[in-house]
Amino acid sequence: MRPELKGKDFITTQDWSTSELETLFALASDLKEKRAAGVSTPLLTEKTLYMIFFDSSTRTRNSFETGMTQLGGHGIYLSPDRMQISHGENAKDTANVLSRYGEGIAIRHCTFGEGNEYLRDVAEHASVPLISMQCDVYHPCQILADYLTIRERFGETRGLKVGVAWTSAPNYV
Repeated sequence: MRPELKGKDFITTQDWSTSELETLFALASDLKEKRAAGVSTPLLTEKTLYMIFFDSSTRTRNSFETGMTQLGGHGIYLSPDRMQISHGENAKDTANVLSRYGEGIAIRHCTFGEGNEYLRDVAEHASVPLISMQCDVYHPCQILADYLTIRERFGETRGLKVGVAWTSAPNYV
């Protein structure tokens, strides 16, 4: 039986079971194959994802916006300096407002000592799922993409030894 993922926050892979992650990998692989074959997948028609970027981004922003478009939805880029956050609005109020208008909230907040806490605060008060696009502790969508690539390249990963190197950008600390 497949686990139900609808409505589930995605802040870190550690919050998800192996079964939930396997379901996500199967869906991602299926969508990738359909895209390559030119098959339309309008799974998010008329759905809106609010994407709050406390930190600049090229790949994350464009991959999320493109993904929403390819799935039939709309990704809306939000910058905190253009929101009430810049005037002191707290996470609870932001979560409540965006939950009323859209179907999901995604946040990239890499400020050390703030990011993960802010994401969890928004998730606590939002009535829609929250996706971490990266914080000061976790980068779950990147690790999923990396792992999917490794699985595609090598197949079975049990027993496979993989070295991962990561370097923080100076503006993330």
